[in-house]
Amino acid sequence: MPMDEPPRDITMNEEAFGLLDRYLQDLHEGRQPESNSLLQRHPELASMLRCLEGLNHLAAPPNPATQAADSRVTIAHRASAMLEGAGAPNGELDFGNFELLGEIGRGGMGVIWKARQKDLDRIVAIKMILANHLASPVQVERFVAEAKTMAKLHHPNIVRIHETGQVAGQHYFVMEYIAGSSLAERARAGTVSPEKAARYVCTIARAVAHLHAQGIVHRDLKPSNILLDENDEPYVTDFGLVKMLGAGSQATTTGAILGTPAYMAPEQAAGQSEKVGPLSDVYSLGAILYDLVTGRPPFQETNPLDTLVQVIEGEPTRPCWVNPAIPPKLEMICLKCLEKAPEDRYASAAGVADDLERFLNGEDVEARPANPWALFRRWARREPSLVFRLCALLVFVCIVQVNYTILPLVSKGLHLEVLKILGLWMVASLACQWLVNRRVWVGWMPSIWSGVDAVLLTLLLRVTNTQNSPLLIGYPFLVAVSGLWFQVRPVWVTTAVLEASYVYLVLDCSARGGAVALPHFHVIFMVALAVLAWAVAYQVQRIRVLSRYYEHRPLPE
Repeated sequence: MPMDEPPRDITMNEEAFGLLDRYLQDLHEGRQPESNSLLQRHPELASMLRCLEGLNHLAAPPNPATQAADSRVTIAHRASAMLEGAGAPNGELDFGNFELLGEIGRGGMGVIWKARQKDLDRIVAIKMILANHLASPVQVERFVAEAKTMAKLHHPNIVRIHETGQVAGQHYFVMEYIAGSSLAERARAGTVSPEKAARYVCTIARAVAHLHAQGIVHRDLKPSNILLDENDEPYVTDFGLVKMLGAGSQATTTGAILGTPAYMAPEQAAGQSEKVGPLSDVYSLGAILYDLVTGRPPFQETNPLDTLVQVIEGEPTRPCWVNPAIPPKLEMICLKCLEKAPEDRYASAAGVADDLERFLNGEDVEARPANPWALFRRWARREPSLVFRLCALLVFVCIVQVNYTILPLVSKGLHLEVLKILGLWMVASLACQWLVNRRVWVGWMPSIWSGVDAVLLTLLLRVTNTQNSPLLIGYPFLVAVSGLWFQVRPVWVTTAVLEASYVYLVLDCSARGGAVALPHFHVIFMVALAVLAWAVAYQVQRIRVLSRYYEHRPLPE
């Protein structure tokens, strides 16, 4: 096949695209994916699979000794087979001077094994690149940079590195083995007491302050990257996403979103790499504290896209609303760390540790209760849909009242009827927000709320007999706003309700003997609504498809 012609038997749809993505992910992680079942469901992918398998075969290590040592499968694959009970190819799993005992962690690029160092007869942790022979030069460079970063750090609560090297072309580095669990596992066992959570985060903050003093920003602080030893002492680990302060612009691609959405700072979630610094880690410390005392991160939606949107624009639920046992001082410390603007957070990780120590000692803390304006801003970010509607309705009420006062042509009865509808709209908005907060009808509440808006707008137009007025702009406006839920269903539900409502308006006006526009006007208006809905729904769908695609992809280069 000529190189400038794409394969002719590939007709990609969303399902095939997702299956092909998982197939490529299996190859990247050293597993041998099952191609027969995939081809039975999507035979049009045959050319693409042959191409991928050929590239994978060409990427295997060319050294015959290396090929004999790993028997054409990666070390990661052999170890996975051992853990699954399939047995290692040679009955044991040696890795140079080490004996791999079992996998203890896995991420987008690396895997960590518990191992025994033979010459010193000690237990260590070994980190290596997944599917090493498929790793790009940038991934290898990042892996080596992580080892160099760890080598510079000397703190009792930061995991130490022992050595680094290669075995049969496989890059690795050896770390101190922490014989315990992670903070994530500790949190999953149940919410941690406020005092215990404060002690954990205070110790972590001291370690993070040491990182910052060395010119290093962690950028991926989260409970799973905090290890607990047998004495329940926390250790910071996983420096694969560190940022060196003062490093060149090539350290991170502009706009790249690196980290874990539920624990990253807003500037990090927005891809503003130039603004990511020590205060971004301060935010992550607050997110860890929030998770420990409430049992959940500040923001955790059903997919990374919605979580990122909430991190950037939303406001976390007050911790005491989730767990009433949280002391007010600890809540103030947590919320100060989680401020959207970096300058509103603690000035340093050491400042977080100092305030947590004051809390533990029963002293006054630096954090202060939010003033009324700050409380309003937090409420507005926490419930933007409700705030938007209430503000719009209040403006409408003011306009209606001024209009009634200046223009006596409007009857008092009509004026009161309009005010009743606007009041009903406010009550309906409050009720919908209440249901959203309590996660009632989770999948349908955005559609229900948008539908309620459409019905009440139609009722207002009917009462005021303005179905042919400029107020009809509210119809396409509601269609466009429904896309802000980042879901396709509310867009089409809103459009369907609006189309039906418009037909009702026209028929009702005709039945009452009112002036009705020519038929082609109504057809054009309804078609325009449908086209607008299609455009909004299409854009939302594109965003969601991209979100699903990148959800399980390796870290950007």
